[in-house]
Amino acid sequence: MKKFLFLLLMIFTIPLLSESSKKKKAKPAPIENKLINYGEFKRIVNRSEGERETHRLTEDQFLKLMEEDGVILLDARSENRFHILHIKGAKNLPFTEFTKESLSEIIPEKKTKILIYCNNNFEGNQEAFAAKSPAASLNLSTYNSLKAYGYESIYELGPLLDVKKTVLPLVSDSPEP
Repeated sequence: MKKFLFLLLMIFTIPLLSESSKKKKAKPAPIENKLINYGEFKRIVNRSEGERETHRLTEDQFLKLMEEDGVILLDARSENRFHILHIKGAKNLPFTEFTKESLSEIIPEKKTKILIYCNNNFEGNQEAFAAKSPAASLNLSTYNSLKAYGYESIYELGPLLDVKKTVLPLVSDSPEP
């Protein structure tokens, strides 16, 4: 009798396990959207990884490149944070406003040397430079988005700097309280 019950249990259990295994393996049908391409995004990130590391600059290297003719200093933080404090000479285009048209107004040539920095490059003024999660650093998104739009020469401020000690010229557009 025990053997019979065991055999009966196996007969009903194995097909159930097999069905649940098939359900787990089935992938949902992709939701098509021609304006979103995760595969291309991953390709850009993977291709840019090595180059990006060689384009991260020290404070002194960044300052020196700022002085070159034709270099664009791009600040992709919010307009509000930009006005509180930014590097002198920076042009503000919030990351959320990146389009082919808005970028070409500020950076008309794809080969233009572009310098970028973000909240995670400065400490000592949380209102102007609110730190993000390291994996969500605006520099990462900005770098890869500029690459996606075809820009070729992007350099990033590398270190974390104290706003009171940096040699980079920080200025405010906000009226004093």
